[in-house]
Amino acid sequence: MPREADPLSQLSLEELRRRTSMKWRTYPEDVLPLWVAEMDVPLAEPVVRAIGEAVALGDTGYPAGTAYAEALAGFARERWGWDGPAAERTAIVPDVMLGIVEMLKLVSGPGDPVVVNSPVYPPFYQFVGNMGRPVVEAPLGVDGRIDFAVLESAFREVAEQADQPVYLLCSPHNPTGTVHTADELTRVARLARTYGVRVVADEIHAPIVAAGASFVPYLSVPGGESGLSVMSASKAWNLAGLKAALAIAGPDAADDLARLPEEVGHGPSHVGVIAHTAALREGGDWLDAVLSGLDENRRLLAELLAEHLPAVRYAPAQATYLAWLDCRELGLGDDPAAVFLERGRVALSSGTDFGTGGAGFVRLNLATSPELITEAVRRMAAALRAAS
Repeated sequence: MPREADPLSQLSLEELRRRTSMKWRTYPEDVLPLWVAEMDVPLAEPVVRAIGEAVALGDTGYPAGTAYAEALAGFARERWGWDGPAAERTAIVPDVMLGIVEMLKLVSGPGDPVVVNSPVYPPFYQFVGNMGRPVVEAPLGVDGRIDFAVLESAFREVAEQADQPVYLLCSPHNPTGTVHTADELTRVARLARTYGVRVVADEIHAPIVAAGASFVPYLSVPGGESGLSVMSASKAWNLAGLKAALAIAGPDAADDLARLPEEVGHGPSHVGVIAHTAALREGGDWLDAVLSGLDENRRLLAELLAEHLPAVRYAPAQATYLAWLDCRELGLGDDPAAVFLERGRVALSSGTDFGTGGAGFVRLNLATSPELITEAVRRMAAALRAAS
């Protein structure tokens, strides 16, 4: 069977600029957008077919059933060797962040602290703060991995402050792309049990792993049975506009998930559920082509930076399609993304938005063509020359 062509190389810049989503409408047309987590790809054919059939049938009502959960279970068995996401311990939720909000409501109350590993996905701060839960940072180590001494100190602090503290785990981690190992996750579970901290895991990037890396579901490790996870096909198959996600409870957290209000399940898009189900069931070949293209893009970015911006430190990530670039030696201050935008007309995510540890960094979206990555680095180098 012939290998599927790289979806990352199939759309021209002219075609992409016809899109009306956030990535392509936030900035003027002279700006090259490599910031928000949208992929520059056509949709996987099974997804297009499923959406088309639903629309043709007028199947655009409210979501129902367990097809999404069953599709995720099959994907998890095939890709991760995990039988964990049993349909009876899942619930459909509108998307991952709104699902996390609902999970936090189940296991904590207003004023209960939430621990995060900074630098981390900016909506963690926004959504948690808007819920009236204070965020407590446990910064990652200099290697981008969990610093367990720091994490234990944070757990001890929140355990003294509240009866229902929570650890919001980002796995794989955004923005660093770190894949937490089974040993690391087991240590997390052990610490959480010791200090009475509940774990809620954002595992949206789970399907997007580099060659040689292996994703480990938090609920699969010893001690993870009391955890809650939220997963979705949205990142891996570029379905953010087709809202749907799954909340999953470990065996010891089933009673918590059972308290989820029934009306939460009305929030996801029924067409979104159909699309995500098709992606998980039939979109494996397409995903593998994307993963191969991302491996090539990581290598390309490393080569381009070494040639044109050697002072930028970059370690190709184990997961996600995001590159976390250390620009502190460029002398551009805490927010180099602002300089790259103003002087280079390339939009990147500002590291300062990711909390402690983000100053002097930018996040670059690699889910695009090699040509656009090359042009982005060219513009970044030109911006540095203009700033000097």
